[in-house]
Amino acid sequence: MLDIDFVRAQFPAFSEPSLQGQAFFENAGGSYTCGQVIDRLTRFYHERKVQPYAPYEASRLGGEEMDEARSRLATLLGVETDEVSFGPSTTQNTYVLAQAFRQFLKPGEAIIVTNQDHEANTGPWRRLADEGIEVREWKVDPDTGHLDTDELENMLDENVRLVCFPHCSNVVGEINPVLDITAMCHAAGAFVCVDGVSYAPHGFVNVGDLGPDIYLFSSYKTYGPHQGIMVMRRGLGQLLPNQGHYFNAGTLYKRFTPAGPDHAQVAACAGMADYMDALAAHHGVSAHGVHDVMRAHEVALLQPLLDAVKDRNSVRLIGPSDASVRAPTVALALNRPGEDVAAELAQHGVMCGGGDFYAVRALEAMGVDMNKGVLRLSFVHYTSEAEVTKAIEALDAVL
Repeated sequence: MLDIDFVRAQFPAFSEPSLQGQAFFENAGGSYTCGQVIDRLTRFYHERKVQPYAPYEASRLGGEEMDEARSRLATLLGVETDEVSFGPSTTQNTYVLAQAFRQFLKPGEAIIVTNQDHEANTGPWRRLADEGIEVREWKVDPDTGHLDTDELENMLDENVRLVCFPHCSNVVGEINPVLDITAMCHAAGAFVCVDGVSYAPHGFVNVGDLGPDIYLFSSYKTYGPHQGIMVMRRGLGQLLPNQGHYFNAGTLYKRFTPAGPDHAQVAACAGMADYMDALAAHHGVSAHGVHDVMRAHEVALLQPLLDAVKDRNSVRLIGPSDASVRAPTVALALNRPGEDVAAELAQHGVMCGGGDFYAVRALEAMGVDMNKGVLRLSFVHYTSEAEVTKAIEALDAVL
């Protein structure tokens, strides 16, 4: 079982006086930062804020920390070190990837996107239609938000070169079967790009085992600094046209990051691995076993919240009501604007948000009134049982 006291002791936010008495339920928009990341970021700015990789000591140490971050994250993700790259955000990384595919694909070839995605992992790909690429949409069930793999199988043919889908949606929350979908796409000759932004906060996955060619997530949602992290498997990375400086074309992790990296934030990402190692050691599990410990805690806390809202009058729970098949990101369509309800919940010490959360296509497909949007409560493994109870009681009072 997760030692919640140990976990919360790793996050300075929980001892911050200005945040006392408030329960944080907007983690899908960005998590609290663990102390290990803050310590590394502070040290870098104090001691190593110079151009890295030069022969003098401060520069050498700065470069080593950046390399350490890439190496340790690659180990967590089950891939090779040079298959991990950093960019300013997942949105920016996706735009760069779309540009590479723009040059790689031929008119008449096809890609598949979903309407379950955050716009960052669907908008850039859809623009390839301007170049004569066929864009096919894998549609959600309008009642449940579910993506049916049988529908995908019917869409795959010899023209499809790329399939883009989320590990889980930031409003539907249902966890998509990445391993099965990837195997299906590869069997049809298509590459796979998975948006892991909404799943990664709930446990780093072994991308090598799951098999997608690209896996994207954002470190500011996984307890780190504001960076986009991208796994690009070597087979695809060497096929796609280089998007970086021409003289960096031979280095895989530089091929799809044309902008210079934020040295301090890249180095600080090693703090996420420090945190995972600390969790693993404290709980007596492997680094990959931490994922299961985190998920078990989240599932246990999520089910009471789902039970409290699923049968309410004038409340529509978006996505499944079974905690075991979804992330703890709970969107509710109400009879008034979600943003207004979030403001009322703030008066009860519950921090959450309302709106569309850049999932406009998904919400429209499910018939949500976009003038109202949804109320979204999202939490992660550092959330306590008492905080979930507080959120449920606040919902009772407000709804």
